[in-house]
Amino acid sequence: MTNIKYIAIVDDHALFRKGLAGLINCFPGYQVILEASNGRDMIHRLQVEQLPDIILLDISMPEMDGYATAEWLRINHPSVKILALSTMDAESAIIKMIRHGAKGYVLKDAEPSELKRAFEDVLSIGYFFNELITRKVLLSIQTLTEESDIRTFVKLTDRETEFLKQICSEKSYAEIADEMCVSVRTVEGYRNAVCEKLQLKTRTGLAMYAIKNGIVKLD
Repeated sequence: MTNIKYIAIVDDHALFRKGLAGLINCFPGYQVILEASNGRDMIHRLQVEQLPDIILLDISMPEMDGYATAEWLRINHPSVKILALSTMDAESAIIKMIRHGAKGYVLKDAEPSELKRAFEDVLSIGYFFNELITRKVLLSIQTLTEESDIRTFVKLTDRETEFLKQICSEKSYAEIADEMCVSVRTVEGYRNAVCEKLQLKTRTGLAMYAIKNGIVKLD
């Protein structure tokens, strides 16, 4: 018997939600079991005896947005994998969703093949990485144990570690510079140094690394 994986879609645009559900139901081995218009609606419809394996979660929704919904799921149903689904590709939105428990981020204009790969990756390795969330983060994470201090492996300075903590916020580089009492140019130097040491290229990649390795704790 086929091992069906259950999917939920939380999005306030009904036509998009219905169309996406039809697409997913055409993927072999996947079935949409829940549709909701926002986080509050999802909570009311969620059945504990049949939780979805993956929830596709929009960010901008009325009443209860994607950030609050992801946080609720992280606390109440941590086994459910969250894939953020949005038209926004801003680093701050990606980082904030990751901080609230999302395991990947898919843009609404992505090809169906990418969405299917996102399902496969989040179920098999726990995360989905694409051009927005670099796969190099995963390779770096795999070299460390949960008990390890990241600086033992990559020899980050205290200031570079502080920069990594700051990068996980929604602050601009200018605001980070003010917080660290240095110039924007110095902050850019920290960024370049840490990127080189960790072999990463994006702010999102750095944030993912910091979160996964305990440099920044989820609230």
